Amino acid sequence: MDAVIIPKPLAEGSKVALIGPASRIKPEIVEGLIGVFKEDDAFRGIDLIVYTSALEANASGSYAASLEQRVADFRDVWARDDIDGVICARGGYGCVHLLDYLPADFIAAHPKWLVGFSDVSALHAMLHKAGIASVHGGMAKQLVENTDCGYAPYRDALLSILKSAAPRAEYRVAPHPFNRAGEGSGVLIGGNLAVLNGLAGTPFDLMGECKAKDSILFIEDVSEPIYAVERMLYRLYLQGVLHSARGIIVGQFTVFKPDRNYDAMYDMIHDRFIQWKVKCPVAFDFPVGHSRRNVPIVESLPASLAVTSEEVVLKMG
Repeated sequence: MDAVIIPKPLAEGSKVALIGPASRIKPEIVEGLIGVFKEDDAFRGIDLIVYTSALEANASGSYAASLEQRVADFRDVWARDDIDGVICARGGYGCVHLLDYLPADFIAAHPKWLVGFSDVSALHAMLHKAGIASVHGGMAKQLVENTDCGYAPYRDALLSILKSAAPRAEYRVAPHPFNRAGEGSGVLIGGNLAVLNGLAGTPFDLMGECKAKDSILFIEDVSEPIYAVERMLYRLYLQGVLHSARGIIVGQFTVFKPDRNYDAMYDMIHDRFIQWKVKCPVAFDFPVGHSRRNVPIVESLPASLAVTSEEVVLKMG
């Protein structure tokens, strides 16, 4: 991939669109986000445009809208020069449907910020292929509801990224006993493990980038059995991804049940990394994923990861 494109920063008078590329969204969340943009001084001067696919009245089964409507909304938003950013209403499932209708040349011709996580990892993979940076971070619900780390720090970190022509961020995290000390640098890529695993062998195989480029990989997931996560990690191991990565960030793995082999997800992941002799720095329990601890991370930018016995430091940009 050539030098990454940094989308135009948000400023006074900017417009941000809310779309539903995946699962349906509760109307009270949309109304709440409208209120945030109107009432929170931090968003002063930024207008929110709610697209059809973000309205529950247009839901189609479990999806935010029909495939045709979701594609039409994304293409319209992306082509508009007066819209500088896109917030995905929620994840769930459905973003992969859009990939075949969004050619790389079209995406690259209209770079702008895209914010989301979970199923939106498929869209981050698409933007990475097109050479555009994007933000793996909270969506409508996370902006409406408070988080354990406080609403203001999350909001401020997100806006700091979106309003900068040269975005930078730094996170300092407490150590975890499973961490592997060391330092590494590379392009920051990753997201939801199951979603990205589903793109293996396709033109959007984001994990495969770790084999060809110096990369720091971050992963997270929700509602996946321990054995299923192990299976996905085995693919990364056998593919050579885990030994090519310059650093690995193990985010939040939530809503799983103990099984006959392991009581905890991190126990399994740690055992596999030891078994496979993963040598790069590894940071467990990083605040990214399906948790109220979900800091914004800029995909596709250069980053450095330093893991010591005292703390973990991730620097982006």
